[in-house]
Amino acid sequence: MSLSKNSKIGVVGAGTMGTGIAQIAATFGHPVFLFDAYPDQLKKSKDGLENILDRQVKKERMSSDEVDGILSRIHFVDHMKDFTDCDIVFEAIVEVTRTKKDQIARIEAIVGKNCIIATNTSSLSIASLSSALKTTGRFLGIHFFNPAPLMKLVEIIPGISTDPETVKQARSLIDSWNKITVLAKDTPGFIVNRVARPFYGEALRIYEEGIADHTTIDWAMKELGGFKMGPFELMDLIGHDVNYAVTESVFEAFYFDPRFKPSFAQKRLIEAGRLGKKSGIGFYDYREGAENTDPEKNDTLGAVILNRILVMLINEAADAVFMNVATVEDVDLAMLHGVNYPKGLLQWADELGLDWVLSQLENLQNHYGEDRYRPNPLLKQKVKDGKNFHEK
Repeated sequence: MSLSKNSKIGVVGAGTMGTGIAQIAATFGHPVFLFDAYPDQLKKSKDGLENILDRQVKKERMSSDEVDGILSRIHFVDHMKDFTDCDIVFEAIVEVTRTKKDQIARIEAIVGKNCIIATNTSSLSIASLSSALKTTGRFLGIHFFNPAPLMKLVEIIPGISTDPETVKQARSLIDSWNKITVLAKDTPGFIVNRVARPFYGEALRIYEEGIADHTTIDWAMKELGGFKMGPFELMDLIGHDVNYAVTESVFEAFYFDPRFKPSFAQKRLIEAGRLGKKSGIGFYDYREGAENTDPEKNDTLGAVILNRILVMLINEAADAVFMNVATVEDVDLAMLHGVNYPKGLLQWADELGLDWVLSQLENLQNHYGEDRYRPNPLLKQKVKDGKNFHEK
């Protein structure tokens, strides 16, 4: 079987992510069948999509005919029997292993034998989810980033039993939707959610040590590092309950490796109900009339903050390559387009000089005596060989 522009697409889950995937597929000419177990959610999805597309017309980004075409190709269905002739089905429901397994098994019972089944998970084991299927070769992870229609990156994650042809066909389809695909090993956090952990974790550690307050850390990362958002702004936006839960799950999944250790400061915020923007207060106060402190705009202090967080990010990116999670090129693409970093981390390391990066990490490890700061073996080998990450 070969996926093409005429392939029928099924999507289970009409939340933000499922609706976004349906919108993309329909935009590229596919007939799409969007199912949700809750009729109210289907209506909310339809209304929301119509509003989004209507705004595109008003902003003259799309024509009325284009919007009418997209909407005509999306069928909001109340039963998965409509998936019988689908060529690929995306499962995009809640991030709970048991619930996803049940849903995936129900999909398999309905679709044809050649239909590819994909899960849009950001953190769950593909191997574990695949155990719910009788035919595991046609199953894989396809992780879109939110909002799916706007974010360019898609992580493609084969499981232990995934057939190589399934990967080839799925990746070719997503590429045809003008997305940037990267291939990731089935490990906790895949590429982006694994490599990005120090952006939050090391910023929180610096804050907990009293080296700088949250506004100063954010200032340093934005003004000196070129990041679009500081770590504390981003955690407030994501929601501390969500961000902390991901950190905790990655920490546990990596057998409590200290590199991923959660923060007491963040836990206390959650316990106090200070979840970020959605609760009106997190590290920053978003309530009406509230005043937030100004950052200490000290370039010397800012460089200390930026360098510490940056070398930890680079070390994690190096580990993803060292452990065969992804290639050097895919790691850089993932961080550029999945979380909009100013540069690919390994390219950044090459520009800074790997010997400098290594010395920074060794200084941290010597100072703290913690395994958290251990330099990655690949980084050490590159320095020893006098090579950069992007040299073959």
